[in-house]
Amino acid sequence: MAKKSMIAREAKRQKLVDQYAAKRAELKAIAADDSNSMEDRFKARLKLAKLPRNSSATRLHNRCKVTGRPKAYYRKLQMSRIALRDLASKGEIPGMVKSSW
Repeated sequence: MAKKSMIAREAKRQKLVDQYAAKRAELKAIAADDSNSMEDRFKARLKLAKLPRNSSATRLHNRCKVTGRPKAYYRKLQMSRIALRDLASKGEIPGMVKSSW
């Protein structure tokens, strides 16, 4: 099980990303548009830099929904390999059986 503080920190980052997503997209569009003047593009970049760092989506890290583990994460199932194996062994995932030969 991951530390509760790390899970809380990741949740806080996710909240910031959701809060600033529209503002970030708007400023990025202004900065990337060549039809705008150089001053406007520069001002947009400065405003973008003043936003909180944790509001950037690249600072998010996928974590297991069951244990909070940050490594060995399966996107489709939103859980780590260890949690997946435990649930599969208990028969709690439909259609998944442990192989044996």
